[in-house]
Parts: sequence; C-alpha cells; structure tokens
Amino acid sequence: MKLSTREALNGYLFFSPGLIGFLIFMGFPILFSLYLSFTSYNIYSAPKWIGLLNYKFMFTQDPLFFKSLGNTLYYVALSVPLNTVLGVLVAILMNQKVFGIRVFRTIFFLPSVVSGVAVALLWQWILDGNFGLINTFLANFGITGPGWLTEELWAKPSMVLMNLWAVGGTMIIYLAGLQGVPRSLYEAATVDGAGRLRQFWNITIPMLTPTIFFNVIMGVLGGFQVFIQAYIMTGGGPNNATMFYALYLYNKAFKDLQMGYASALAWVLLIIAMVLTLIIMKTSSRWVYYEGSDQK
Repeated sequence: MKLSTREALNGYLFFSPGLIGFLIFMGFPILFSLYLSFTSYNIYSAPKWIGLLNYKFMFTQDPLFFKSLGNTLYYVALSVPLNTVLGVLVAILMNQKVFGIRVFRTIFFLPSVVSGVAVALLWQWILDGNFGLINTFLANFGITGPGWLTEELWAKPSMVLMNLWAVGGTMIIYLAGLQGVPRSLYEAATVDGAGRLRQFWNITIPMLTPTIFFNVIMGVLGGFQVFIQAYIMTGGGPNNATMFYALYLYNKAFKDLQMGYASALAWVLLIIAMVLTLIIMKTSSRWVYYEGSDQK
C-alpha cells in the first residue's frame, strides 16, 4: 500500500468518529425536520403528509409569522450595527498601554460569559418600570421613566439595549484584530503627518474590516436566534412586540405541539439567514480589505 493511501486511510479513520456523530446527532435530525415540515405532526400520533400546506398557511394566513419576522429583523438591524460600533470603540480603549489594562479587559469581557438566564433576570430588574435601576435613577432628576418591558414602544429597544451588555465578546475579537495591525503602518503615517483621526479611518478601520466582516455575520446569525431574553423577560409581549422568530417557533413546537409547522418555520429561518449571509459575503469585496491583496 502506498504511503499516501495509508495516510489518507488513517486520516479518514481518525475523522470517522466525528463524522458519524455529526450524521447521527445532527445530520439525521436536520433531514428529518425537512420531512416533518411537509407533515402535520403533534408528537402523539404519526406524522401525516400534507405537502405544502404548512408553508401556504405560513405566508397567507399566519399574521404572527410576519410579526415575529419583523420583530427579529428590527432587532438584527439595530443590534448588529450598535454592537459593531461599540465593540470597535471599546477594543480601541482596551488596546491602550496603561497600567491595569488587563483588569479592565477582564471586566468588560466577563458579562459575555454569564448565563443567559441570569442576565435576563438581572435586566428584568434593571428595566422594571416601577422599581428598576434605570427608572429609579431617572426619578432622581424628576423624570418618569417608561415601562421598558411593558410598553410596546420600548420593548424591542430594551432588548437591543440589553444586547450591548455582552459587547465584551466581540470586543475581544476586535482587540485581537487591532493587535495584528503592523505598527509600521502607524509609524509611516505619523512621519507623513497623519493625525490620530486620519490614522483611524485610513489604517485602523481598513485593517479591521476582515474582523468586522466576521463579527457582522456572526451577529446576524445570532440575532435571528434571539430567544432567552424575550422568553424570560416578556414572554413575547406586550402585544407580541417581542415575539421574536425563535420564540414563536418554540411556542409552536413545544406549547402548541405543532411540530410539522415549527419545522417549516425553522427551514424558512434557515433560508432567510443563508440569503442574508450570502448577500453580506457577496458585498464584502467592496469594503473588506485583506493585507497583501488589492481587494477592498
């Protein structure tokens, strides 16, 4: 047996446990959910094939489908840009060479590793309309704060505000990107007379675009999966203002036991996420700069 063939067989042998595990625990459920999306299934009885009726009902008769999708798109459209801007700014602050900077980095990063349920309960108290930290603070200045979680106007912005709590997770990635920028570029720009602001726009941002590209995609995908905040804090209210897509899917699957319809919702979500991801990737050539390449 040739050495290359033996090495290939050894590679497949070592890779096989992971592949088998993926096929059994992920591949099969994914394909089975596709089948279920064309059926009426309530767990207690066998799936009944109904063709495209789930999808027809979704797009023509289910108002909560568009409501939940709109809520989710609103959340993604606000949270991703805000998280990106704040993440970059915090990363720049954490990239300074000052005493105790590692302590500050740890402080900013810690909220991103706290349990999602614990964070939701904490923010439920912070945003409480009567006794919450924010409204209590505003009351000291004679300002009556809104019902952050009980008023339809403020419910979704409250979720976006809460999302900024975990900005430390993206901050760490941006910090790694910043530390990968060659110092020689800043030194050359300084010699040419470029100020801090010009260096930021012409060096820092272009060199960070691959990192921004990665975080934007991850932020969009994560935004479409927002669930814990609404489930714990509002249950989808008020008036379905925080009925996000993942929460609606969960309700259909585990409260209404409409597993077939929930599977159809899941596949529509997958397609929407894939389309948005492909759009971002296709447009990346216009704004993402890779060192050593003319792509921009």
